[in-house]
Amino acid sequence: MIYGPQVVGTRTGPDNVAMASPPEKLSTTHPFETLTPDQVLDALETVGLRGDGRLTALSSYENRVYQVQLEDGSAVVTKFYRPGRWSDAQIQEEHDFTRELESAEVPAVGPMLLDGASLHHFGGFAFSVCPRRGGRGPELDDGEVLEWIGRFLARFHGVGAATAFRHRPALNLQTFGEDSRNWLLDNERVPLDVQARWADVSRQALDRVGLHDCLAGRTAADAEPIRLLRLHGDCHPGNILWTPTDVPASSGPGPHFVDLDDARTGPAVQDLWMLLSGDRQQRQRQLGALVDGYEQFREFDRRELALIEPLRTLRLIHYSAWLARRWEDPIFPINFPWFGSSDYWQGQAQMLEDQCEAMDEAPLVV
Repeated sequence: MIYGPQVVGTRTGPDNVAMASPPEKLSTTHPFETLTPDQVLDALETVGLRGDGRLTALSSYENRVYQVQLEDGSAVVTKFYRPGRWSDAQIQEEHDFTRELESAEVPAVGPMLLDGASLHHFGGFAFSVCPRRGGRGPELDDGEVLEWIGRFLARFHGVGAATAFRHRPALNLQTFGEDSRNWLLDNERVPLDVQARWADVSRQALDRVGLHDCLAGRTAADAEPIRLLRLHGDCHPGNILWTPTDVPASSGPGPHFVDLDDARTGPAVQDLWMLLSGDRQQRQRQLGALVDGYEQFREFDRRELALIEPLRTLRLIHYSAWLARRWEDPIFPINFPWFGSSDYWQGQAQMLEDQCEAMDEAPLVV
């Protein structure tokens, strides 16, 4: 779902467990199969950009993203959106949000305005064009790097809190948890030999998530509600490109955020917790550095720390549903051959059991 500096091929687009049987018969007419290199170049010509014929496909599963060399020697990155996922209004809302961030000098890479528009259409696809931005993954073991990211996330959230999305959905128990679980069970995507176990433990896990008012869509009557705001939504390390201080860059040194495709409404901690890794002590240290930087620009509500494990739980269930819903796209069986096996679902059930324990533990503190 991300695009970055890694190259995966010139035309298409973890783990060694063979799938017992595919979740469904593969389609031979998926819309992305009709997106040829010639169509990509033709689409760019409609907005005044002439490619020299060289395309590099960037890492992206949800959409199709290409780096295109232009005849004038420059390069752009063009994204063709998955048909049926977002409406034009929802895509435009992402673009408008990115421009708000850029206007506030928050380093987010957004689409270019071409012929007065950022969203274009060609051959049945919606597409956008972004400037190419270089960078590498951030060094998340470095406390100074984490503080720097924290400062920019606070500024990001300051813009996100200024107004609300009208068309994009929220990240909550219903949209990420209940809807995903129900779809998987209703469409019989969990093998019969593990279905009862997974259904039971996923129910237990979501019931624990439901104890948190803001994720369950409720407002606590006896407390100030946790504030929800416009988020990046998928702020993992792959969606932060880092430019060293000794390398000239139009976006400046330090972090810049890419791929706001999953931008939603939710609690601020959603954009922090995916940057944490390792054991509890390591995560505690990383979180402390992030919040130290964050609070130089914006107050962080400590109550949100109790949402980290519930949010992780929602992501686990949502991820399985995301894979299953996309299985007709030929790139998914190629890149996720382990998905759909009994071993996969047994592993998911075990992770959800672990999450139930994690949600019962005291949260991280800063």
